[in-house]
Amino acid sequence: MSSEELYISVDIEASGPIPGEFSMLSLGACVVGQAEQAIYIELKPDSPKHDPESLSVTGFDLGELAKTGLPPCDAMRKFAEWVSQVSVGGQKAIFVGLNAPFDWSFVNFYFHKYLGENPFGFAALDIKAFYMGAFNLEWRQTKSSHMAAKLQPRSSATHNALDDARFQAELFDLMLRRRAAQE
Repeated sequence: MSSEELYISVDIEASGPIPGEFSMLSLGACVVGQAEQAIYIELKPDSPKHDPESLSVTGFDLGELAKTGLPPCDAMRKFAEWVSQVSVGGQKAIFVGLNAPFDWSFVNFYFHKYLGENPFGFAALDIKAFYMGAFNLEWRQTKSSHMAAKLQPRSSATHNALDDARFQAELFDLMLRRRAAQE
């Protein structure tokens, strides 16, 4: 890992499969290797559209979040400020996710819709793809359960965005360490 780059593990929970039609409901993020440097935000839904199965996985109630969540613009501003605070000395913040295409699609959409720019730039690092390439595996071997069995993290996924961001940060840190030991 370069000292010029800062890996930030990001996880979101949403009311459905795509941004624009469905809402990002919560966002959790932490610095890989420093999971105590973290942020957790619950957002007001910006659309009433929802998939009942998605909501059952998240455990959120859209009516309750409409009262208690941050407006999306405020949430994304808060997240952007946090990214800036943890990216010291000009480090480039790198968005890291387990199934990054899903989480990235919402985070990127929300940053551009509400703030006009994304502090991560235009790309994300997918942990599944990294694991596949770094350890010469097949795609079917990149399930989080397979990673956990091989890497033995202390944490686990819970469908809470911050818990899951910390879990995937731990997995990614273990991958980086294992890869470095092989070099």
